[in-house]
Amino acid sequence: MQLLLLGTAGCHLCELADAIVEHCAQSRGELTIERIDIAEFVHWQTQYATRIPVLYHPETGQDMGWPFDYNDLEQFISELNHV
Repeated sequence: MQLLLLGTAGCHLCELADAIVEHCAQSRGELTIERIDIAEFVHWQTQYATRIPVLYHPETGQDMGWPFDYNDLEQFISELNHV
C-alpha cells in the first residue's frame, strides 16, 4: 500500500509524523511512504496548508490529519484495507 505524507520543510509536527510513519513502514513490509513537500505544489497547499502533517491514500482519496500516533496509523491502514 502506498501513502503520501504531506508536510513541509521545517515543520516540527511533520518530523514527528515522519518518525511514526517510518516506524510503521519498517514494521509492515507492504507499506510505502512518499513524502510530499506541499510548498512545491499549489494544489496540495490549497487543500492541506492548515492541516499538515497529513497522510493521504491516493487510491481512495482518504486522509488522516495530525494528531495521530502509531495505533491511529494502524487503524487507518486497517480501514483502507477493507475499502
